[in-house]
Amino acid sequence: MRVRPSALARRSAVLSAALALLLLVVAAPATAAPPVPRVMASIGDSITRGFNACGWYVDCPSRSWSTGTSTSVNSHFQRLAAKGTQVADNDAKTGAKMSAFAGQAATAVSQGADYVTVLLGANDACTSSESTMTPVSTFDAQVQQGLAVLAGRPSAYVFIASVPDVKRLWQVGKDSSSARSAWSLFGICQSMLANPRSTTATDTARRDRVEQRIRDYNTVLAQDCAAYGDHCRYDGGAVFGYPFTLSQLSTWDYFHPNTSGQAALAQVTWAQSFGW
Repeated sequence: MRVRPSALARRSAVLSAALALLLLVVAAPATAAPPVPRVMASIGDSITRGFNACGWYVDCPSRSWSTGTSTSVNSHFQRLAAKGTQVADNDAKTGAKMSAFAGQAATAVSQGADYVTVLLGANDACTSSESTMTPVSTFDAQVQQGLAVLAGRPSAYVFIASVPDVKRLWQVGKDSSSARSAWSLFGICQSMLANPRSTTATDTARRDRVEQRIRDYNTVLAQDCAAYGDHCRYDGGAVFGYPFTLSQLSTWDYFHPNTSGQAALAQVTWAQSFGW
C-alpha cells in the first residue's frame, strides 16, 4: 500500500523547499565586473570631444567625460587608469550624428579597444529645423550598424549613454539674454531653440515633438543595447534625466558642457557603467 504524506507534511516540505531556494538566491554572488580594459575608446560628437570646455570654439579632448586626462573632470579613463587601463583613444568627431557610429566603431575595433563609450544622437535632434531631424527608423538602423561593427571585437564592453534632453537646455537658458543671443547668432539647435521665449501653441508643440523624438531615440538605444547582450550597458536614461544647470554650460555657446559639466557627465555615466 502506498503511503501518502499528510497535508501538514506536504506543507512543511513546500516551505522547506521555498526556504532553501531563498537561501540560494541570497547567497548567490553578484554579477562580477568584467576585466579591467587595457585599451578604451570613445565614440561620439562634440560633447565627447570636450568642445568649448577649455577654449573658444575648439575641441578640448583632455576634458572629455570619457577619455579625458584633466583631473578636474575625473573621466572614465582616469578612473580606469587607476585600475590598470593604459590607453584611451578619442575617436569622436565634432558635429557627428548617429550615421558616424559605424565608422568610429571600426576605428575603435582597429585600435583593439576593450571598452567603448558611445554618446551620439544630440545632433540628430538638434538640427536647423524640426523637419531635418533624423527619422527614428533611420536612427535605429544606424545604431544597429554601429553595434554590428563593434561585435567584430567580441571581448569589448560597450557603454551607451542616453541622448541629452535638449528641452532642459531650453528651460535653463531661455531667460538668459546671453544664451538666447548665442543660440541665435550661431544657429544652435534651432529645432528646439528657435524663438526661445515664445509661448505660442505652435512653438510649444514643436519643442514637445523634438523632446519626444529624443525619447524615441533613447528607446532605440535601450532596445538595441539589450539585444547586443551582456557586453552592452545602457545608462538607463541617466544622461537624459540629469538636471544640469546653466552654470555647467560653456558661456561661449550655452550649449556644450564646460569643465564642470563634463565632470558631472563623467560622474553620472560612471555610476551606470560596468562596476569596475
